[in-house]
Amino acid sequence: RFIAKPCALGLKVQANGPQKAQPNAILEKVFTAITKHPDEKRLEGLSKQLDWDVRSIQRWFRQRRNQEKPSTLRKFCESMWRFTFYLYIFTYGVRFLKKTPWLWNTRQCWNGYPYQPLMPDLHYYYIVELSFYWSLMFSQFIDIKRKDFGIMCTHHIVAVTLLSFSYVTNLTRVGTLTLCLHDVADIVLEAAKMANYCKCQKLSDLLFFTFAIVFIVSRLGIYPLWILNTTLFELYETLGNFPALWVFNMLLVILQILHCLWSYLIIKTAYKAFTKGKVAKDDRSDIESSSDEEETVPRSKTPHSTVATNGTGGTNGTNGFLSGTCSEEH
Repeated sequence: RFIAKPCALGLKVQANGPQKAQPNAILEKVFTAITKHPDEKRLEGLSKQLDWDVRSIQRWFRQRRNQEKPSTLRKFCESMWRFTFYLYIFTYGVRFLKKTPWLWNTRQCWNGYPYQPLMPDLHYYYIVELSFYWSLMFSQFIDIKRKDFGIMCTHHIVAVTLLSFSYVTNLTRVGTLTLCLHDVADIVLEAAKMANYCKCQKLSDLLFFTFAIVFIVSRLGIYPLWILNTTLFELYETLGNFPALWVFNMLLVILQILHCLWSYLIIKTAYKAFTKGKVAKDDRSDIESSSDEEETVPRSKTPHSTVATNGTGGTNGTNGFLSGTCSEEH
């Protein structure tokens, strides 16, 4: 509010939200009580009742749905907050881990287990990360809803459970490696979003492709070969079989499944970018679930009178991600 918003305005990020639909009691009642996506039969009935053409009613419903979407300014502020946190905690994690023996030799994660002292730096690192993921657990219901809301919700539950379980069972050394590895890609993702909101398209595209490479290398390459290898094999060889091992590995494998799902979305977005010439969207975590992209209707060549009809002679409200015609094309 006091830092991100002035930065956004200084970078000329669009402050106003989507255009509001003209107040209409009948359409508002249908929208709130019956459906936000009326079918053809209902549209024809409303057209006769209001003496509007069908396209005007479709446009009103589209604008009314867009009216509930957040502004670009709000999305920029949210991304800047997350970028700041990820950058800080990743920097802290790297500074802490480069002094530890288990960064260079993962077998050191299990030496002396479970009687490993909880160092103050490690405790701080864990508690801050756990606090952040707990905050995401609650804020995801009031923050901007993304296209991958279900996957993100699952991820937050797994992350909180994994952090809490590893803290209780003193599996914190490998936990710090996992945290640091996950934070690096999110820094680039949030930076790409902010560049897009500032309409720096070339910078946004560059950052997105950088994010795609970092994400796939870290989550599909380093994570299974470095983290899963030590928890599935080295841990078993060192300490043998015990119940916590299976629970811990199950949570880590679920995390890997989520990585695969996200990688699919990222690769799909990158493919679209190559075929269309630029990155239109980030399928991983930057599209509202309420998007009406599939329902773009050509404007009527003969607009209605503002007083007698719908009063929607202006341009169609955007989703706060891209503006004007570009939003409708995408």
